[in-house]
Amino acid sequence: MLTTNVLAPGLPYPLGATTRAGGVNFAVFSAHATAIELCVFDGAGKQELGRHQLQSGADHVWHGFMPGAGAGLVYGLRAHGPFTPEQGHRFNPNKLSLDPYAREIVGRFQWRDEHHAYSIGHPDQDRAFDTRDNGAWMLKARVCDPLPPLVHARPARRLVDSVMYELHVKGFTKQLESVPAPLRGTYQGLGHPSAIEHMRRLGITALSLLPVHYRVDEHRLIGLGLSNYWGYNTLGFFAPDPRLSRTPDDPSATRAEFRAMVEALHAAGIEVLLDVVYNHSCEGDHRGPSLSFRGLDNASYYRLVPDNLGYYENFTGTGNTLNVAQPRVTQLVLDSLRYWVAEMGVDGFRFDLAPVLGRTHPEFDPHAAFFSALQQDPVLAGAKLIAEPWDVGPHGYQLGRFPGRWAEWNDRFRDGARLFWLSRGVDRGEFARRVAASSDKFHHGPRLPSASVNCVSVHDGFTLADVVSYNHRHNHANGENNRDGHHANFSTNCGVEGPTADPKVLAQRKRFKRALLASVLFAQGTPLLQAGDEFGRSQRGNNNAYCQDNEISWIDWTHADGELLAYTATLIALRARLPALRQDRWLSDALRADGKRDVEWLSPQGHTMSVDDWHDNTRHCFGQLLAPTDGDTSVLLIFNAEPAPVPFALPEGRWQRVLDSASADASVAPVAGSIIEVGAHCVLLLTRLE
Repeated sequence: MLTTNVLAPGLPYPLGATTRAGGVNFAVFSAHATAIELCVFDGAGKQELGRHQLQSGADHVWHGFMPGAGAGLVYGLRAHGPFTPEQGHRFNPNKLSLDPYAREIVGRFQWRDEHHAYSIGHPDQDRAFDTRDNGAWMLKARVCDPLPPLVHARPARRLVDSVMYELHVKGFTKQLESVPAPLRGTYQGLGHPSAIEHMRRLGITALSLLPVHYRVDEHRLIGLGLSNYWGYNTLGFFAPDPRLSRTPDDPSATRAEFRAMVEALHAAGIEVLLDVVYNHSCEGDHRGPSLSFRGLDNASYYRLVPDNLGYYENFTGTGNTLNVAQPRVTQLVLDSLRYWVAEMGVDGFRFDLAPVLGRTHPEFDPHAAFFSALQQDPVLAGAKLIAEPWDVGPHGYQLGRFPGRWAEWNDRFRDGARLFWLSRGVDRGEFARRVAASSDKFHHGPRLPSASVNCVSVHDGFTLADVVSYNHRHNHANGENNRDGHHANFSTNCGVEGPTADPKVLAQRKRFKRALLASVLFAQGTPLLQAGDEFGRSQRGNNNAYCQDNEISWIDWTHADGELLAYTATLIALRARLPALRQDRWLSDALRADGKRDVEWLSPQGHTMSVDDWHDNTRHCFGQLLAPTDGDTSVLLIFNAEPAPVPFALPEGRWQRVLDSASADASVAPVAGSIIEVGAHCVLLLTRLE
C-alpha cells in the first residue's frame, strides 16, 4: 500500500495543475470531500508511484505545492468522503478521478466495471460500495506549460458580416484526396491549404466545429460497434480530442496541432468557433461510471432531484445535467472558455442545449449568474456567443430570450423556410418574419438582427440534399430500429424516396436547393451553412448520424455538384457586395426623411402588402424592397414558392436582374419594362439602377 505524504500548502488559484518557479501547484474544488489525495504515476500512466495529501483551504479548494515537479508529471485524484447515494454523495477513493482542469490527458479510455463506484450486478445496485481499484486503467492528467503567444491576429469580423460553416473536423477531410493521406480527418488536415482553399473559394468567414473537447463513447455504442462521432459526450473541457489528431497518443502534440490549425485558419481570415457541451458530462445517470466530477463532488457538480438525491435531473436527455448555477461549476465553464480563447486562439462558441446554463430553480433565467459573469469577463469580451436555445427540461424552448450580445440558432427560420418552399405549408407573413431576422423573437432590449442565426440544415437532421430527397428518416444503421431522430422534418422527396435518375425529379430538387440556399444567404441575420450542402452532400436519409463515423457522415468529395458549389459561392459573394442584405439594425416600414422606407413588402401586383394579402393563404409570392440609408444600392428580393411562374410588377425606377435561383443564372441584365416574370420555386434578386 502506498504511503500518503502531505504536500506544502500551495495556492487555491488557479484551479488545476500550474507550473510555478520551483515546482507545480495543484488546486481542486470539492465542497463535500473529507480528504483529497494527489496520485503520481509514471510517464505512461500505468504505475502509481506515490500519493500526496492536498490541504483544505478556503471556499472548499484543496491545494498543495510539489517542489521539483514540472511539465510532464502524470497524476490523478482520489477523493475521500461519504458514500451515501441517497444523500447525493458518491465518494469512493478506490476510484481515480481525472482532474476537471486537465489540459493533457494520458491513456485511452476502455469501459470496465472497475470504473463504477458501485458493484455492478449487486442486489443493492448503485448503493453497493465497490472496493476494486481502477487506477491502472483510468485516464490521467499530465502537467503542461502554457503555449507560446498566438502569431496571427484574429479576424475579429462582425457577426452580421459572417457566413458560418458547420463541420466535423474528421468528416470534412477524411475523403478529401488533395489533403495528404496521413493528415485526412485531423486538425492538421483541416488546416491544410487544400481544405482552406475550398473555404476561401466558397467565401465562408467562420468555421463552427462540432465538439472537439475530450469525449468518451457511450458503453451502449461500443457494444453496437459504433462511436459518439459527433462528440457530444464530454469528459475533459480543457483538452482537445486526441482522436482528431495526427498523433493521438501524444497529448502535447495534439494540443499543439489544434493550435496550429487555428493559426492557419486565422492566417486565411477565417474564424474558429467551437460547439461546446457544458450542459452534461459523459458520466451518465446514477448507473454511470465515476470518472471525474462524480468522484470529486457529485452533489456540487450535478443537478440532483430535490426530493430524491440519488437521482439526477435530466434536462439534457443524456442522464445528467451539470449544475452551472453552482459558483464553482460556473467558474469551471468560464475558465474553460477563457482557456480556449486566450491560449488555444478560438474566436467564439456555440453552446449545446444552452438553457441549462441559465437554469436556477429550475426555470431558465436570462439574468442568471452565469450570464452576468460572462457579460463582464474581459478575456471573453470579443468572443462570439451562440446558443442552441432549447433543452429537454421544463419550459426548455427559449428562442429569443438569451441576453445581450448572444446569437441563437433559429429553428423557426429553418422550419419556416422548408415549409414555405417545399409544401407552401406556411403563409407569406410567417416567411417574411423569418427573412427579416425574426423580429418577433429578437427585436427587444439590446438584441440585433444578427442574433438570428439562419439555417435550413445543420448536423442534427437532414442535410440539404436529403431535405429534398426523403420524406422519412432512414436511421436503421444507428441500431435503434429507426426510432431515433426527428420525425417532423418538413421535407419532400419530390416524388421518389432517395436516389433517382428521373430528370424531372432531379430538376425539381435542384430548384428547391437553390431557393433554400438563397433564402439563408439573403435573409437579414447571420447565415449558417452545413458543410457539404453547397455541393449536394447526402447522408442517405439518416437524420441523426451522431454515431456514424463512416461514409454516411464523411463528406463525399468525388460526387460534388460543381454547379451548385459555384452558385452558393455566388450567393455569398452577393451578400458581401450588397450591404442591404446584411443590415444589423431593425428595419422599419415608416416613411423616412428621404421619402424612402427601410423595407417595403410588395404584392405581385406592385402595391404594398395589405392585411388581406398577408392572410391570403392561397398565394405564396411576395417582394421585399430594401433601401439602405447610406446611399448603398437598393435591393428587391422576390420570393415565389408557387409551382408556376408569376408576373411581378416592379417598383418605380430602372432595375437589373442580378440572380435568378430558378436557373442559377447570375448574369446581370437590365429589366425591360415594368413587369418581370418570376419563375416557379424561385428567388429573384434585383438591384436598382440609380
